[in-house]
Amino acid sequence: MSDWKKSKHLKVVLLVLLVFVLGVTIGIGRSHKVSALSNNVYEDLKGFTDVLGIIQREYVEETKPKSLLYGAIKGMLETLDPHSAFLPPENFKEMQEETRGRFEGIGIEITTKDNVLTVVSPIEGTPAFKAGLRAGDQIVRIDGESTKSMTLMDAVKRLRGPKGSKVTVTILREGFTKPEDFTLTRDVIPVRSVRYELLDKHYGYIRLSQFQEKTDSDFDKAIRTLEEESNKDLRGLILDLRNDPGGLLDQAVKIADRFLDSGVIVSVEGRKEDQKMKFSAQAQDTLPPYPLIVLVNEGSASASEIVAGAIQDQGRGVILGTQTFGKASVQTIFPLRDGAGLRLTTARYYTPKGRSIQATGITPDIVVKPTRPEEDKEGAVPKLPTEKDLQRHLMDTGKTPSKDSGENKEKTKKEEVKEKKLPDNQLDTALDLLKTWGIFKKQIKGK
Repeated sequence: MSDWKKSKHLKVVLLVLLVFVLGVTIGIGRSHKVSALSNNVYEDLKGFTDVLGIIQREYVEETKPKSLLYGAIKGMLETLDPHSAFLPPENFKEMQEETRGRFEGIGIEITTKDNVLTVVSPIEGTPAFKAGLRAGDQIVRIDGESTKSMTLMDAVKRLRGPKGSKVTVTILREGFTKPEDFTLTRDVIPVRSVRYELLDKHYGYIRLSQFQEKTDSDFDKAIRTLEEESNKDLRGLILDLRNDPGGLLDQAVKIADRFLDSGVIVSVEGRKEDQKMKFSAQAQDTLPPYPLIVLVNEGSASASEIVAGAIQDQGRGVILGTQTFGKASVQTIFPLRDGAGLRLTTARYYTPKGRSIQATGITPDIVVKPTRPEEDKEGAVPKLPTEKDLQRHLMDTGKTPSKDSGENKEKTKKEEVKEKKLPDNQLDTALDLLKTWGIFKKQIKGK
């Protein structure tokens, strides 16, 4: 076959592939969506296939069509908001495993701030946590390779790996005179979404680290255990959503529904009519009206903010801590034919009062900043990156939904929470407030 025929054949194949991918991106199983592409788009695709043909013929080394196609798709997604991404097969598989509750790596949540790879939070009990990595740490190199031009997905791919393998991350931290190397041994990271502890015999503490497939059922088990341990005398709850990056929307709705017996939990609005949804609380399975305090911080994002926003707007509990991350967008996962996936921002969500907290976050009812003596010696507690710090973040439209008000790792019981017993003034303040709550209630009844 001549070079000209090869080039023409390649263009046709790649054009068909790209049109297929664009069709899947718009809506799986909806063939009419492909035909909805404008003639202008088809004209632009001709230019795209011309470039592919030139690369195939003229580039100094032989290239693989699939690699070029993947690169083009990644480039398309990188023009959108920072939460939309193309997931090659291995990354898509890892994401599914993480949602189900396990993966292999070092155990940190990361993001990019000012084009620098930054730690949002280490996961308790993981290699990263045990090595002393902290929120706000800047990862400047991974195994000696600069992260300056590394995408978030590339960084995750390099940090994850088989149990027992090693990875060296070079960290720049406030107080360091120069970057320092941390060599970590990867392990299985069981992302335990629910941990709990009974405080002072009568006050329940429940920490949600992520919203996964079984978060609601694990939450119910935690409540039952706390009620038993308190001899059916549970006098208040602390729901800890600090450094919880979010997760599954339906799980956030189910957790919020445990505390609310009616009214809107969250409303979701996208461009299409079938993306407009409203989730309301049901009286069934609602918990007793325990006094409730919700802990949040800059690492509380997405699904965490849905729960906190619903509780705040409905006046069900007190939100305590610092301003939240500010991610009020919903991502939909589209599986592709070759095992890859597409994570695409498809909607915005609104709190029960119609607030969009995109790039602004939720302001706590009571602001309590964390104090960590061991970090204060080196300077101020590092500020975590939030949604507004991310490049290409969605702007707050200020839109209120038009119809109604509203918007869209278990060890044995107590040991897990007790792994880290550093001073926690936010938790101490919450517990003091719950105790005071009980005192005022008694005084009111006495009158």
